[in-house]
Parts: sequence; structure tokens; C-alpha cells
Amino acid sequence: MRSFDRALTRFLYKHPRFGIRNLMLYVIIGQALVYLIGIMDTTNTLYSYLVFNPWLIFRGQVWRLLSFVFIPMYTSVKDIFWLAISMYFYFFIARVIESRLGTGKFTVYYLSGVFFTLVYGFVLYALGIPSIYLNVSYINFALFFALATLLPDMQVLIFFFIPIKMKWLALIDALYFVYATVVTFPILPFLPLIPILNYFLFFGYVLSDRLKGTAKRANTRTEFRAKVARSENFERQKGYRHKCEVCGRTDAEYPDLEFRYCSRCSGYHCYCMDHINNHVHVAE
Repeated sequence: MRSFDRALTRFLYKHPRFGIRNLMLYVIIGQALVYLIGIMDTTNTLYSYLVFNPWLIFRGQVWRLLSFVFIPMYTSVKDIFWLAISMYFYFFIARVIESRLGTGKFTVYYLSGVFFTLVYGFVLYALGIPSIYLNVSYINFALFFALATLLPDMQVLIFFFIPIKMKWLALIDALYFVYATVVTFPILPFLPLIPILNYFLFFGYVLSDRLKGTAKRANTRTEFRAKVARSENFERQKGYRHKCEVCGRTDAEYPDLEFRYCSRCSGYHCYCMDHINNHVHVAE
């Protein structure tokens, strides 16, 4: 994954103009147009010309390799509100991701998800499983994972007034993917896992590094607390907890005197309030 990212970065460095700026905007506009025309098309003729159908693709209808991208998740008039909300979030999230990754890398990320979905569709066709219900809904859903990896503490407003951080939204999205994998299995087995694999190809190493960094910080905090506790237990055995290393006063002799550990000293050194800012710092 890391080597793939390096190779992609080198390619994009050599081809700075590669990519489709605001790619998600074009996808959303296309889906909106298909939705508007589709609700007036009672015979579903439009959708029949756009769906992914390998049998017809092999017979010359190659536009179906791309046209299925523009089939919206919602096709009913009663779902127009949810369609508008989802399109807004997809555009917002994609714009932030594109600003962080760059136009070229985001274009490759999104189109590789489409490519893997196409490969999945042809595999189903080879197995004799109909694949006309393929769409990019799960690719769009996976954008939440990408943004949560890049900006986990970024806060968004659900329904424009409920604040939630991206890392929690991605967790909810992960639960939905588990549910969708079970529900769609009889029709399109394991389809939701395709964009997940695509996500790990691009962001797996970032997620791994972040988890390792979190674990390292947690271990550091645990070690620090353990060392302080051992130091305090040692001092208790002497009849006091804190002793100033400059003047020698202790909390047993001066119970009203405050003591602090110096963060600039190497190790754990205690000082009273009169010397916490007035002592020679201990170096390694």
C-alpha cells in the first residue's frame, strides 16, 4: 500500500495536470439529471439504457461501462429529500478530500473504485449471476472512511444542525456496511466490500500509522503514570510523598505547601512552588 502510494505520487508529480477537477460534482449533476428524467419515464427506458449489462457490453454498448455511475441511489419521487441530502454530503466530503489529496489522487481513488466495481460485475457475469443492479452508492459511502482517516476530528452537521465528528460518522458507516453486506448478499454478494478494499489500497497505511501512533502515545502515558506512582510509593515509605530537590522541604513538614514535577527536567524531579521555576534543569 505504501509503495503504491509512492508510485502514484511520483506519477502525479510528473503529470501535474492529470485528474478531473470537481469530479464528484459531475457525478452528482449526472445523477440529478437521470433522476429528474427517470421520474417522468414511467417505462424505465432510460434506466434500461444505463444499467451495467456485460452481455450487451460485449455486443457493442460500451457506454454501459460508465453510464451506471450516473444511476442515483434513490429513484422514487418520495425519496427526493434523501437524494438531495446525500448529494450535498457527497459533494462536501469529496471537495474536502480532493483539497487534501489533490485533484489527481482523488480522481484515481474514485475511478479505481469504479474500476474494481466493473471487475466485480464481470466476475458475477462469468459466474452466471445477474449484475444489472450495480451502482456507485457504496463507493460514495466509502468517502466517509477516507475523510475520517484524513481528518478524524473534523466536525460536520448532520441534517445541518446535529454536530458529529467524522470518526464517529465513519464508525456508523462501518456498521451500515456490515448490514448492507448481509442484506445484499443474495443479489450482489460482497458488493459493499469492493469500495472497502479500494479504501485500504489508498489509506490502509495511513490508518495503520495512526493506530500505531495512538497506541504508542497511550503506552507513554501509562508508563509515565506508573513511574510517578512508583515514585510516590517510595516517598510514602519515607513518611512523605513529595520532597523539594532544592530546599529539601516535604509535604509532611509543610502540608500547606504545593509541590510540582518539572516537565523540562529529564526524569521525574519534584520541586516546591518556590523552586519549580527557579532551579537548574536536570539534563540526560
